[in-house]
Amino acid sequence: MRTPDHDRERSEKKRSLADFLTQYNENLPAAFPRASSTLLEEFKTTHTALFPRRGNVWSLDQHRRKVMDWLRAHE
Repeated sequence: MRTPDHDRERSEKKRSLADFLTQYNENLPAAFPRASSTLLEEFKTTHTALFPRRGNVWSLDQHRRKVMDWLRAHE
């Protein structure tokens, strides 16, 4: 029997914008730009395809890398 994969569960968990913001910035290397709720709202409006039905549901596995790339382009 497999043991639970806690990292995967954490990554796939559906979150609010505020919770995603906290998790995104947690343990982020200094070289990466920090997110803010204002920037995440802007990201959401420019990437509407990532938020199909429930428009304010975030997850680390689906959004974190895309937010990182987007923030670096906006520096």
